[in-house]
Amino acid sequence: MPDSRPDTRPRRVAVLVLDGAKPLDVGIPAQVFTTRASMPYEVRVCGAVPGPVTGGDGLAYAVAHGLDALAWADLVFVPGYRFPDRDDPPRAVVEALVAAHGRGARLAAISTGAFALAATGLLDGRRATTHWHYARALAARYPLVRVDENVLFVDEGSVLTSAGAASGIDLCLHILRGDLGVAASNHAARRLVAAPYRSGGQAQYVPRSVPEPLGERFAETREWALYRLGEPLTLDVLARQAGVSPRTFSRRFVEETGYTPMQWVMRARLDLARELLERSQRSVEQIAADVGLGTGTNLRLHFQRVLGTTPSEYRRTFTRGE
Repeated sequence: MPDSRPDTRPRRVAVLVLDGAKPLDVGIPAQVFTTRASMPYEVRVCGAVPGPVTGGDGLAYAVAHGLDALAWADLVFVPGYRFPDRDDPPRAVVEALVAAHGRGARLAAISTGAFALAATGLLDGRRATTHWHYARALAARYPLVRVDENVLFVDEGSVLTSAGAASGIDLCLHILRGDLGVAASNHAARRLVAAPYRSGGQAQYVPRSVPEPLGERFAETREWALYRLGEPLTLDVLARQAGVSPRTFSRRFVEETGYTPMQWVMRARLDLARELLERSQRSVEQIAADVGLGTGTNLRLHFQRVLGTTPSEYRRTFTRGE
């Protein structure tokens, strides 16, 4: 459910820079949530203590804040860092993360930042992911964590993890969709020149002995379908457009995206419906027809099942105060 809390202060985001922090991992949340009129966030970059932090890849950071930023933040990002499987983060860092989570802050790891979250015990019994290169090391070091190396990110509510660096963008856009809605997330994606939603998992990026562009083969078909969501999109129609048999298309589509073709179509239709609810005055019945769900009753059914709310309540949440 999107965050509909009544206070109007900017949401507070802390980016925790640990020794060996990777520059892209640090930069992604700092840039996505940068303070601007369209982004009601305030960002503080912090370390175990204020001052210089040695980073990875030949870079260093000068951070203005220490662990007090974690006590201030609503959302804490832990960027990836080098050699995460060698040592746990400093005890003070682990304790500060646990305390932040305990008072209600969300914790989000990018790439190998998942090791720092795992060190807190907060991932025990939960699904999590990390960069594919370190997935087995994470599972071996923290056997209570249910490591899923085939996804771009995992949202467990108060703790979130993402795969390699670029998937940090996917995670940030996912958080934006939950906080501010689809329109705001799409706006941020356009600003970043990034895909608003990438189907598929990081398995497509793992080196293979016989390389096959998993995630790429049906990309054109997915793009084609996104412009025709109001039309009948059956398995046969999609397979015909892709130039393969329905059976082959269905099997390969699941391998690439983790969804059946019809599950993916439904997800795309609901995302379009959310954007139309936010940005237009069209009725629920009209929107249902626009996105290929036929009737308002059908749209309400799927909205409740997937999002846990109704189209009307969703619209009220994102037009409140406008």
